[in-house]
Amino acid sequence: MVDIIAAIIILLLFGGASIYIYREKKKGSHCIGCPMAGKCSKARACQALQKQTCRDPKAKA
Repeated sequence: MVDIIAAIIILLLFGGASIYIYREKKKGSHCIGCPMAGKCSKARACQALQKQTCRDPKAKA
């Protein structure tokens, strides 16, 4: 019985984390959980790369 309860708790935690990640990615977050909230140079580089590929579909990454 204890094993079943432990498995249910682990599945709930994993499911909750998966839903959180899915929602954040759907919003367009680049660095989930980043304390700089996407204002770092890596996030800006990702945004610039996405804009470039959106403008020119033949652009190489």
